[in-house]
Amino acid sequence: MQLAATPSFANAPESLGRNGGAHLPEELEREIRAIYRRSPFYPQRFPLHPDPLQWSCYREIPLLTKQEIIARGPAGFFADYAAIERGFGEKKFEYEHTSGTTAGPMTVVMEEGWWNAQTRRAYLAHPVLAQYADRSYRKCVLAPVGCSSNLCPYEDHPFPHRYFDGTVYLNLSSDPFAFPEGEWERIVRELQATQPEVIEGEPVYLSLLARALQKRRSSVPSVRTIILTYGKASRQHSRRLEEVFPGAAQVDLYGSTEAGYIFVGDAFHDNLRVIKGNAFVELVPWRAELPEVFQINVTTRDRVAMPLLRYATGDIVRRTPAGYRILGRDRDLYLRPDGAVVSAFEIDAVLPDNFACWHWSLVQGSADRWDFQYVAAEVAPAGMEQVIAAALGPGGRVNIFRRKFIQPAASGKFALLKPLAR
Repeated sequence: MQLAATPSFANAPESLGRNGGAHLPEELEREIRAIYRRSPFYPQRFPLHPDPLQWSCYREIPLLTKQEIIARGPAGFFADYAAIERGFGEKKFEYEHTSGTTAGPMTVVMEEGWWNAQTRRAYLAHPVLAQYADRSYRKCVLAPVGCSSNLCPYEDHPFPHRYFDGTVYLNLSSDPFAFPEGEWERIVRELQATQPEVIEGEPVYLSLLARALQKRRSSVPSVRTIILTYGKASRQHSRRLEEVFPGAAQVDLYGSTEAGYIFVGDAFHDNLRVIKGNAFVELVPWRAELPEVFQINVTTRDRVAMPLLRYATGDIVRRTPAGYRILGRDRDLYLRPDGAVVSAFEIDAVLPDNFACWHWSLVQGSADRWDFQYVAAEVAPAGMEQVIAAALGPGGRVNIFRRKFIQPAASGKFALLKPLAR
């Protein structure tokens, strides 16, 4: 596919800075120059000339992949990694490990305070979250143990020791379907003891929390906001949460451990926007027949330790009239014979109104066979396999299986759609 003269970005035009025509906007070039000054990693890969950067030069900067970061290791980003190790002891730097969902675990080094600063910018970028940016409030987190926060627990600590700055980390293991009833009893009890305004978590974990609350006929009326993050949410998850937390706003917050938060918007409103001050998001055409669908490359902003430049996240987004919709990882999308892309969104859209489940997963077993697995209190309505098959295009057939549990990946995360590798 022929490259456009000027790359497109998901950022609001004013956040890029003054447009230089054939040259990069001032804010983008300033950040690239800062990244080159802060880390020897990038000059070693591709030296920059001192003249103002043109788009032709920008395109020559190699894309950064997660595999390359893992192979080089965090030490490759620093001129003197011994100084960074001393900084760990002095609390000037901290580190976190990603879950390894797509390319194995990655160690991420960040300067002290960076995670909190970019989280604050993410909150300020959304009207519901902005109210929490600069005041004390109580929050509970329910997500994989190796999640995208430098405070997630790695050991079985009692309740008071999982309470950091108003936030309680509820779970101690990473498969919510394997939680015994005593574990859910503990989680519900801690939730009610905390009375949080905000609940944040991976959508499947939160959906099963809704089941646990319903089973116990319990409620937590203090909850005003639900942050869906760490994984892809289904409308089924959202509806289960609405049943037990009626009236609570649901916010979609997308990001990663290594890049921070990138997009924020109202859940299932297709209005995700790039978080100003956190990242530049380059839009790369994905398929010629899908002009509004893009791969994204992320360049972090205001990051000292391990800044990312043209980082290929592997995510695919669709541009909408109101903003963007995250379709998912490239590998988790199915291309129909007619070229249309099928994501979890398209499957959600065809599920009957009288179908309700805690979680579902659609897995392709062969070229023409799919298995729709779901966890629910009731059996799926008759004929549902036909409507799902129709969404996948001609020639396919779908078998439906009701399960007691659906196993997550080793990272503790779940995939809604699992097509065969292309």
